[in-house]
Amino acid sequence: MTAAAEQIEIEVHLPEGGTLAGLAEDVREGLSCPFKEIPPKYFYDERGSQLFEAITELPEYYPTRAERSILDRRATEIVAAADPTTLIELGSGAASKTRCLLDAMRVSGRLETYVPVDISEEITRRVADELVAEFDGLRVHGVICDYETHLERIPREEGALIAFLGGTIGNFRPGPRRSFLARIATLMYPGDRFLLGTDLVKDTAVLEAAYNDSAGITAEFNKNVLRVLNRELGANFDPDLFEHVAFFDPENEWIDIRLRSLGEQFIDLTELDMRSHFARNEEMRTEISTKFTRERLEASYADAGLELVEWWTDPDRLYALSLARTTE
Repeated sequence: MTAAAEQIEIEVHLPEGGTLAGLAEDVREGLSCPFKEIPPKYFYDERGSQLFEAITELPEYYPTRAERSILDRRATEIVAAADPTTLIELGSGAASKTRCLLDAMRVSGRLETYVPVDISEEITRRVADELVAEFDGLRVHGVICDYETHLERIPREEGALIAFLGGTIGNFRPGPRRSFLARIATLMYPGDRFLLGTDLVKDTAVLEAAYNDSAGITAEFNKNVLRVLNRELGANFDPDLFEHVAFFDPENEWIDIRLRSLGEQFIDLTELDMRSHFARNEEMRTEISTKFTRERLEASYADAGLELVEWWTDPDRLYALSLARTTE
């Protein structure tokens, strides 16, 4: 075993069925409700992940660029405020933005361990190899799991910065978001800090343009969930018979993303022994993306036993990174 290999440990905690475990139950429930709904996590097969990467490069889609600009400018401040020896990242993926934090931790002389938490074992192992080659002495302890389900399996030592970037917290409804943040708070030692990326409330036209790009890539990404259901559940969705819909809901302060049936149709899902009826213009929600104000986020933290201690935005105040600690 090479020295680099000795620095890497990967735990796999995926249930039987892997990343699609629970799909059948979620779809049966979602299509049986008066208002149909499919969880957004099923967007991300290989094709869906590629489409999302393309979305992050679109001129209309500002969140990824805005978050990266904050990390580029503020990583040293973030690390100084958190003073971690371990970086735990939920939904780590390719860890492209994470390197800003790892670099700052290395400069501080405190970098010891990186804990990527993701559902893709292939990507996590590749990133682990890259990082131990890039950062001398770095230990990588990867955890392959659905962090919503297996959050408590994440290895912890006091002195961690837990990062949840990308604005993914916005996909949670208020109740599940409160529960998730409370579980984070329960995991944290008094010296730990939580770094959260959140998209901010702004002009409706800017928000809606980000989810209705002129190239149609977001629409294709949205419809990809239908292809996942066709492949995995023997469904006969025709994506061309559905229209991408995304609009800002000012009451809930979230982008509501749906698929609208262009005509009356019946969908058979052979693996579920189920038929689902769609009326003409009937909509099925596939995702929400909540937008925050500082006050709303502070309230969310307080409900979960967390306290906001630092707040950074990009120059245009489109996006925010916040640092929180436990209140106990």
